[in-house]
Amino acid sequence: MEAVRPDGGERGTAAPRAEERPAPEARVHFRVTRFIMEAGVKLGMQSIPIATACTIYHKFFCEINLDAYDLYLVAMSSIYLAGKVEEQHLRTRDIINVSHRYFNPGSEPLELDSRFWELRDSIVQCELLMLRVLRFQVSFQHPHKYLLHYLISLKNWLNRYSWQRTPISVTAWALLRDSYHGGLCLRFQAQHLAVAVLYLALQVYGVEVPAEGEAEKPWWQVFSDDLTKPIIDNIVSDLIQIYTMDTEIP
Repeated sequence: MEAVRPDGGERGTAAPRAEERPAPEARVHFRVTRFIMEAGVKLGMQSIPIATACTIYHKFFCEINLDAYDLYLVAMSSIYLAGKVEEQHLRTRDIINVSHRYFNPGSEPLELDSRFWELRDSIVQCELLMLRVLRFQVSFQHPHKYLLHYLISLKNWLNRYSWQRTPISVTAWALLRDSYHGGLCLRFQAQHLAVAVLYLALQVYGVEVPAEGEAEKPWWQVFSDDLTKPIIDNIVSDLIQIYTMDTEIP
């Protein structure tokens, strides 16, 4: 993971939980989604297909016990399925070879022998299983388009010097990407997640939105009317847990 290590009933309205330690299951999913992201980059996947792969993975294990299937097989099938959903089709052979090198650095690509074809068949069969478990609901509304819109608006609000001297945009995108190590994509609305990572990016660099004190409503509520401070705090708390895991997991 790159980067920023922040210190500081209704969907997404629970109180902040920064003091809690991540559950063991969260640590497992962190490792596997890290694999999905790294494999996705090596496969040349764009940010939306990678986000979809992570979301499919998280959603599958909301329905299935953690120990029911091989986690990395599910991850590979999530990558394969996400490529289809987002129309960035990938060859199973490429997914297998990238995954093989991930677990066996410096190794040669697998030979096209019985082991390869068994793994390929497993990926395809697992994809079909995942589609049935998820009831073919594998299209998602991601926060990316909202974050892009909010960044453009915020850039117009801030003075040029504040915007140029702090990497707010880069940080917000990094926070959004890293959020997919956890299940935030399923627990929070896309608009809320986009605003929250932007809020945290501003907090990290101590940048204030002009005329915030005189405004009728906070800037983040201008972007999303139904967003509340507890929701933002909850998202920030979950992000802090993700970065905590990143420091603890090799």
